[in-house]
Amino acid sequence: MEPNVYLTRPTIELKSEYLSFYQEWKESGEEMVPWVISKDPSNFQEMIQFLLDSEKGINLPENWVPDSTFWLVNELNKVVGAVNIRHRLTDKLFNCGGHIGYGIRPSERRKGYATKLLSLSLEKAKELGIHKVLVVCDEGNTASKKTILNNGGVPDSDYIEEDGNIVKRFWVEQAFRESRDGIGKNN
Repeated sequence: MEPNVYLTRPTIELKSEYLSFYQEWKESGEEMVPWVISKDPSNFQEMIQFLLDSEKGINLPENWVPDSTFWLVNELNKVVGAVNIRHRLTDKLFNCGGHIGYGIRPSERRKGYATKLLSLSLEKAKELGIHKVLVVCDEGNTASKKTILNNGGVPDSDYIEEDGNIVKRFWVEQAFRESRDGIGKNN
C-alpha cells in the first residue's frame, strides 16, 4: 500500500512536528540528509526564512545554486522526510551531489516513504523546469540505490571522491518516467 503523504514547503505551522523530526535525527547520530536538515532550528522563523530565500536565490553563499526544500508529511501531520532540490548543477553537484538530496527520519524507514518522496520530488523538479534529473547515492547505500532505480534512474558512470568513497550516479529523464508510468506521452 502506497503511503498517504504529501510535500509541503517549510512552514511555521509544522514547527513542533519538524522539531521532533530534527531531534530524532540528532539523537540517531546519523549524518543528516539532506544537508538542510542539519540547520539549527532553534530560531525557527529564521531557519524557515533561510530556506525560502534559498529557493529565490537570495543571500546564497558563493558558488551555491538556488534550491527548494520540501518536507514529506503524513496524514497525521508528522514530518517523515525532507528533500532538497538544487535548481541547477555546479561541477561538484554534477559529480557527487546531484539535483535531489532526500532523507527519511530513522523511525519511519522501510515503509515505502523514500520511493514516494523521490517520486514527488521528481514532480517538483519538473515544475522547476528540470527534465533530466541527476540523483546520487554512496555505493554502500543499497536502499537509496533501489529507491532511485524504482523511480526510473538510469545508471551513469560512478564518481570517486578524494577519500575513495564511490558515488553512484543515476539520471531520471522525466519524459521516460511519464511514459513508463502511463502518466503522459513521450514527446
